[in-house]
Amino acid sequence: MPELPEPDLAREWLATMMLIRRFEERAGEMYARAKIGGFLHLSIGEEATIVGSARALRDSDYLISTYRSHGHALVRGTPPENVMAELFGRVDGCSHGRGGSMHMFDLARRFMGGYGIVGGNLPIAAGIALASDYQESQDVTLCTFGDGASNQGTFGETLNLAALWRLPVVFMVTNNQFGMGTALRRHSAVTDLQRKGESLGVPGMRCDGMDVLDTHAVLGEAIERVREERSPVLVEAVTYRFRGHSMADPEQYRTKEEVADDPIPAFAETLIAAGVIDEAERDRMDADALARVDAAVEFADASPFPRPDSLFDDVYVLDPQTQGWYSVETTPERDAQERSAGAAGADTSGIPQQLTHALAAGEDASEHAGGVGEVPDDA
Repeated sequence: MPELPEPDLAREWLATMMLIRRFEERAGEMYARAKIGGFLHLSIGEEATIVGSARALRDSDYLISTYRSHGHALVRGTPPENVMAELFGRVDGCSHGRGGSMHMFDLARRFMGGYGIVGGNLPIAAGIALASDYQESQDVTLCTFGDGASNQGTFGETLNLAALWRLPVVFMVTNNQFGMGTALRRHSAVTDLQRKGESLGVPGMRCDGMDVLDTHAVLGEAIERVREERSPVLVEAVTYRFRGHSMADPEQYRTKEEVADDPIPAFAETLIAAGVIDEAERDRMDADALARVDAAVEFADASPFPRPDSLFDDVYVLDPQTQGWYSVETTPERDAQERSAGAAGADTSGIPQQLTHALAAGEDASEHAGGVGEVPDDA
């Protein structure tokens, strides 16, 4: 069994797990009261996976999640008030009410968002990792996704590219045993998910995602390995979600035995046995989590909805890096340029001067006349 962290860290891990649990429970209640629109995917039961993996990251590292992302925002330090306000679609949400449950984002804390498309975040994670290498930083990207996403085309494509280009990204498949309502053994021929990257040159590791200590130890090893070797690793976190795929899921495929183990009481009992906390402190920590969630709901309910005339705000980034290359104040000439950019044989020579962080690539582009698209060597 991995060693406990310092007492203050151990308490913080437990407190964060409790906060995520109480937040998700209240989010479910608010959804039932029609305070939250759209879809809602809860991570109840996966708290050890979320906290154990995120606490192995540096503050400068990147975390990118899925549509089940509330816990990842909280563990990166986004205030629960802003996360709840985002669920409510309010202007004080972390995405200003535009992202909702599936698309919250907090760049300041390097939480690069949740994504509504299964497997849609994997290519983006590779792009973030490529940017880290391009800028010669030591940052690592942690990309989390579910077992169902390991059957998507983006999984194989992204792992292949990450291995080929030696990108500093840890792919963590959160194996919660079900893709929507379909059991793992019925949707994946290879159920040992850590091995799915082997043929692509991506080594695999596995952790007990119900044990925050084991998760932290394995992810810590994977992250530092990637940081040093600048090459990807796939980690399978074997966990379980206690709720359905979404609030519309009746959960008729589960047994009572399958939901008997709970990572939060288990970790609390470990800390009590080690003398780090006692039962009274455990109860106080849980009460504090409930109070923080109560305050978050009150804050979100008081926050206004975005103004209708702000509909197109925050759609495009118009800073010195992009202003002049793309603008919402377009012209026919610029329209024509944008339609042709990226097409075979397009003139990309102006892009690097405008976008100093841009990197041009194209299908079959090579040192041999730029491939079939004749992308110039200096693009």
